[in-house]
Amino acid sequence: MISRLVERRSLTMEKRWIICILVSVLIVVALGLGLGLGLSDTSLRTSFISTCEEFGGYDCEAVWQEFEKAYVGKDPCSVPPEAYGDLMEAAPFKAICNNVMLWSKTKDIVSEMTQRRKCFTQLESTMLGTALDNKVWCGREGSKETFTRSCPKWDECVNNPQRSFWMKASASFAESACGDVTVLLNGSREAPFDPNSIFGSVELPTLSAPAVKSLTVVLVTNTNPESTCVNPSLKTIDDNVTQKGIRYGCKEVLRSRISDCASDTSIACKKCW
Repeated sequence: MISRLVERRSLTMEKRWIICILVSVLIVVALGLGLGLGLSDTSLRTSFISTCEEFGGYDCEAVWQEFEKAYVGKDPCSVPPEAYGDLMEAAPFKAICNNVMLWSKTKDIVSEMTQRRKCFTQLESTMLGTALDNKVWCGREGSKETFTRSCPKWDECVNNPQRSFWMKASASFAESACGDVTVLLNGSREAPFDPNSIFGSVELPTLSAPAVKSLTVVLVTNTNPESTCVNPSLKTIDDNVTQKGIRYGCKEVLRSRISDCASDTSIACKKCW
């Protein structure tokens, strides 16, 4: 009797071990699927197409295909800005005269202004900019999917999909500028102009006369600003545009004034600074 009980207990323990092993295998498989296949995501396509259709005037499915063509199936650190060339042709930026607003380290106040007032347009206000602002995407070698997780961060590698897109889009957006152009820089910084920023390295060099007549730097300041319009870093901008035949100007404007102007439509946009 005792031997039978021992035998039964042994069989029961053996079954428990087998069940534990099977459960462990299932967990590993599930995790493998989650980490491998589960990263692919159709939500980006859905939001992209939806935004595109809201703007109107585009073949949204064709634009999405050109977008995917830039990075799908590729090493996510080997997507240069030129990969988005066909996308820029499929959804070109229309000529924007007298209301292009560029920025560096002032995105929040610029977005506040452009979202509430339609007299200025930033890149993020365009169809492509709106569709992809704050989005993450990449491809994988050997895959036809779009992934929205575990993609390279901005500084992780130079030619990652997001960084290259914004570099190419910024250049194309600056090329579309004409008339009077405005750039908002951060007066709370010791050097408000950063030559390595997208504005300094891409947009500023792209602005050209005679399409662009003038560039006005709006130095966004607080009560006790760190910088003023005589800041040495701003001379680089002055020299760059003056050499190209573009008029240069600079104005120091309190952040509170810009916020008031953004919310008060009775203030004419040109009187905001």
